[in-house]
Amino acid sequence: MSSTGPGGPRVLQRVVLPLKGDQDILPLYVEGPQGQPVISIGSDDKERVSHSGPADRQDIAQVISRRSYRIKPGERTSFGTYFNAFPASYWRRWTVLDEVTLRLVVEGAGSVFVYRSNARGNIYRVASRAFSTRTTDEFTFELSLANFADGGWYWFDVVADGDAAGATLTSAQWETPVERPTGTVTISVTTLNRPDDIRQLLEQLATDDALLNVLDRVLVVDQGTQHVTDLPGFEKAERGLEGRLRIIRQTNLGGSGGFSRGMSEVLDADESDYVLISDDDIRTEPEGILRAATFADFARKPTIVGGHMFSMYDRAYLHSMGERIDPWRFWWGPAISGSNGHHLNEAALRTSPNLHRRIDVDYNGWWMTLIPTSVLRKVGLSLPVFIKWDDAEYGLRASAAGVPTVTLPGAAVWHVPWTDKDDSLDWQAYYHERNRFLAALLHSQFEHGGRLVRESMYHQIKHLLAAQYSVAELRLQALEDLLTGPEHLHATLDTKLAEIRATRARFDDSRVARDPGAFPPLRSRRTKKGRDVVLPENRVTALVMAGLGLAKAVRQADPMSKDHPQAEIAAMDARWWLLSQYDSALVSTSDGSGAAWYKRDPAVFKDLFGRSVALHEKMLREWATLSTSYRSALDDLVGQEAWKRTFERTQQDES
Repeated sequence: MSSTGPGGPRVLQRVVLPLKGDQDILPLYVEGPQGQPVISIGSDDKERVSHSGPADRQDIAQVISRRSYRIKPGERTSFGTYFNAFPASYWRRWTVLDEVTLRLVVEGAGSVFVYRSNARGNIYRVASRAFSTRTTDEFTFELSLANFADGGWYWFDVVADGDAAGATLTSAQWETPVERPTGTVTISVTTLNRPDDIRQLLEQLATDDALLNVLDRVLVVDQGTQHVTDLPGFEKAERGLEGRLRIIRQTNLGGSGGFSRGMSEVLDADESDYVLISDDDIRTEPEGILRAATFADFARKPTIVGGHMFSMYDRAYLHSMGERIDPWRFWWGPAISGSNGHHLNEAALRTSPNLHRRIDVDYNGWWMTLIPTSVLRKVGLSLPVFIKWDDAEYGLRASAAGVPTVTLPGAAVWHVPWTDKDDSLDWQAYYHERNRFLAALLHSQFEHGGRLVRESMYHQIKHLLAAQYSVAELRLQALEDLLTGPEHLHATLDTKLAEIRATRARFDDSRVARDPGAFPPLRSRRTKKGRDVVLPENRVTALVMAGLGLAKAVRQADPMSKDHPQAEIAAMDARWWLLSQYDSALVSTSDGSGAAWYKRDPAVFKDLFGRSVALHEKMLREWATLSTSYRSALDDLVGQEAWKRTFERTQQDES
């Protein structure tokens, strides 16, 4: 539980360097100069700095330790980076602080320059100090948070003199004299057959003494058949956590079931102020966990604090600065339209204006989200939805209860990206559809959920025109289950996945072959007058193509197309308007691991189309009644007692 420290400044954020010698992620921690600085005086008499050209890359060999960095003679190193700049606007908006102190310890000869930015990305130099002794110097800078209402960061650069042996940043941190109780954390990780990822995550957590000081427990909710406890090296990882680790084995209840088990255990233990929930397929920056907890300690009121997601494979790629729900479409997306990602190896934080505006969010992805236990008691555990929309719905539910969510820059994980797969076309299509509708039934402010039902029907038609019949069927089953009422959610949590897989296996588009030679050779009739397949150039053309596709979909297919595919289509090109022009086609999977043979079937199309129209019309007719039913049941659905009954019903032995 929370405690008051021994006095003295409270560290808000330490300047840190990569845990391992990874040159690819070094620009997230330190960079060279961003071109030649140009200094001008603004109307407020502040020095304004602009840069041109790409940042110079630093050398991983300059990293001395987790906190120390060597600057070569005559060189400049900037700590205005994702992990080491201070996100002043977030602290100003969401916490009780109105100023912050930067404390640095340096050696050698050189200068320290302190900068700030505003929401537009304009840069101002606010302070500087020179140092020129061989002994250690310590500097502090008192920095106001007054001018960060809409955005902006603080950071510093260190420049080593050219005629000396260089300079060393021994340590640096952002701190405050303001006293607040130090909350403690339980980390809860849900895993399914990723034992090596879990072992590496446990090893990472054990490397940071400052994190261990606030860490009560690490819960691993293991829902698979491959266990981390069976791996070589597990015992070492377990010892590093000094008795904090607990493994819980349970039936696969999906992400929502795993996360809710962790939440429930934390409430029962009643020892932690926060639970941090996390996926298993991640690598973490332990400092980010500590920052999230510290931020929550200083928040004006109980606040959910989330971290950003970087790609596990392209490790300087930031996927989004924040997530929101479009209330009319009821669909998730980046908080700023069009800002789908940012590569910090190619465009530095300092010269990327879009990264300087504060981004307010509706929710944070549950790859890394810290939730106060007081919030769990107030708004409940996760919805029993298996996967998809559990994090988004929780953010909306918390917001309705007066609990904000903040996605905090400088707190992040590296996560396996979704860009290499399209899970809306596999078994997860059921959960995408059902849970989007469910969240809208619970939270939409618009009659009939705004555009949701109409947009769902549009997507259904596209899947049918593309001969993605398994997807269309699963989406219909999702709506059928929703119409049965809220009781089905807990009742089918452990059994629905097997039903989904069995349903999907009946359709050609679900049968993926890994061997390129598994299919017959292509054969096709010639296109009319030798013309290629055309793309829709505008909305009118798209509507015409959709009409032609619907007409073709009910006609008998070319008999030869049943024995030989007519085309081979890459996943990136597999759009409805293209697939609708073939009777059969080989379509590669989005991850490139295989292909499926799509085959047009008029009988299947007619059945699925008729059911689609009927079900969507029924959803419109019954929306108000259904919404009332689910909203009335919400407290019980997310309550700890309901979840405990599900855990007991599906119980496995705990290790």
